[in-house]
Amino acid sequence: MPPARTDDDPEDPSPVVGPSKPRLLRVLGPGLITGASDDDPSGIATYAQAGAAFGYGLGWTLLYSYPLMVAVQMIAARIGRTTGHGIAGVLRRHAPHGLLQVTVLLLVVANTVNLGADLGAMADAAILLRPGAPRWLLVLLFASVCVVLQTWLAYARYVAVLKWLTLALFAYFAALATTQVAWGAFALGTLVPRLGFDREELTTVVAVFGTTISPYLFFWQSSEEAEDLRVHPRRRDLIHAPEQGRAALHRIELDTLVGMAVSNLVALAILGTGASALHARGVTEIRTSAEAAAALRPVAGPFAEAVFALGVIGVGLLAVPVLAGSSAYAVGEARRWPVGYSRHVQEARAFYGVVALATLVGMLIGLTPGLDPVRALFWSAVLNGVVAVPVMAVMMRLAADPAVMGRFAVAGWLKGLGWLATGAMALAVAGMAVTAF
Repeated sequence: MPPARTDDDPEDPSPVVGPSKPRLLRVLGPGLITGASDDDPSGIATYAQAGAAFGYGLGWTLLYSYPLMVAVQMIAARIGRTTGHGIAGVLRRHAPHGLLQVTVLLLVVANTVNLGADLGAMADAAILLRPGAPRWLLVLLFASVCVVLQTWLAYARYVAVLKWLTLALFAYFAALATTQVAWGAFALGTLVPRLGFDREELTTVVAVFGTTISPYLFFWQSSEEAEDLRVHPRRRDLIHAPEQGRAALHRIELDTLVGMAVSNLVALAILGTGASALHARGVTEIRTSAEAAAALRPVAGPFAEAVFALGVIGVGLLAVPVLAGSSAYAVGEARRWPVGYSRHVQEARAFYGVVALATLVGMLIGLTPGLDPVRALFWSAVLNGVVAVPVMAVMMRLAADPAVMGRFAVAGWLKGLGWLATGAMALAVAGMAVTAF
């Protein structure tokens, strides 16, 4: 008789001894959390600003970016599952040292700015719910909660908390339902691509792409796939256990398809809410994601305002750990440190130190006097869009190299979509740069 399973592994089709989650819930993991964290406060501000400035006209960016972001995240996940290492770990083994250092530095800078902007937005949303609360204290509180969440929870419980926090995303469907949406115009703006070649619109497109296809998401999902090899004892990296490839790649595909679909549907709901609640009333600029929530009050009442603000806080609690964690994975793998949330703090002190340090620096950015919150949020999305281009190019070269990926090197439609995504990001960034001068 085979030994009883001690882990509930979604890649294993054999019956589980004892109670088990439904199949779909077991499959959803790194992809779902990655997709949900994509709609962080920076994303919320970007999508709301896109809706306020251009109405429903940029909805197409979220429809047509969906297959591109699915391909990119599937490639990132395959790197981790195939090699047993995150992207930085693979770079350390197969790329020049200088390229590794530059890639990690770009990621850490973009992540830290994004993290600081997110903490500030969470504090602003909390003040909207509780006027008069000191902003500095709220930023400190949220930063502390995120550090504790990452350092003191066991890995399985930590992942479960992150999954539950994805429920905060449904706040934006509720907000959309309470506004008067011009559904015909919304459908037209989503289905028919239209783009004016002016600086503001192209910059907004780069911001939208930068917050849907972000470098920290690549590093996070690849590292989480590698991390799961330690959590599920029957799994081995596909280089050494190619027989596990079929089940592993099927799980990754389903997980990523669902996670990215949730991400982009929520983004469409936020953009639609901004268009119907703000643009339709002549409001074309917002300064904070909390201000976007406040703008709903005259249209949909205090309930929608509160729901929108709570969503900012809930998704921020999900996104900040992902931002700090992806930086820690990248730095740790580049430096050959023991990494991973499945390790105790004593086993991976440097890894957890980077998590805490990244959150601390982000907190200081969020507390910077005179910082315009929405500009920080919006420009962190733009920065992610710019940084994504070289990171994606490097990732695609690694993923398509049989010397790195063996028989699981990406090819065919997946490789084509990955390079198409890289090219689309590069064109958007180039267009923004040309119109800036």
